Amino acid sequence: MLRRTRILVVEDDPIILDLITTRLDLAGYDTYFARDGMEGLARLRELRPSAMVLDINMPRLDGFGLLTKMNADATLPRTPTMVLTARNQPDDVRKAIGLGARDFLSKPFKDEQLLQRVGRLVRRAPARPPEEQEPDTGAEMGPASEAGPKPFLL
Repeated sequence: MLRRTRILVVEDDPIILDLITTRLDLAGYDTYFARDGMEGLARLRELRPSAMVLDINMPRLDGFGLLTKMNADATLPRTPTMVLTARNQPDDVRKAIGLGARDFLSKPFKDEQLLQRVGRLVRRAPARPPEEQEPDTGAEMGPASEAGPKPFLL
């Protein structure tokens, strides 16, 4: 049986979360979500995804905090991460990349940009061990819409 690639989306805005998970699901990925950094840490342990799309501004633990904890905890997988955020100042980009993010995309974004960047993350990600069980979880999906101007590119 062919397994679809797991993507964890950590985003607190329900509209953006629905947009991202819907687009990734339609592209053939298994999408899972967390609504803040603390939930994201738990989902990383549980799912061991192939890649993660991570917002920065979230309650309880922000994206920078999640990346910091991911680096400090040897039991967490080193999941290839793309930061997707409204914060696009050069210092934010440097900090995210310095904490281990492999890519940075600013909101608003176009669907094609999201899919291209996630595809690049997954191609560079290590394969999951075949013995891992599929979890009994899923992602909420909702209506998708076209996004605005081009993102900040690295």
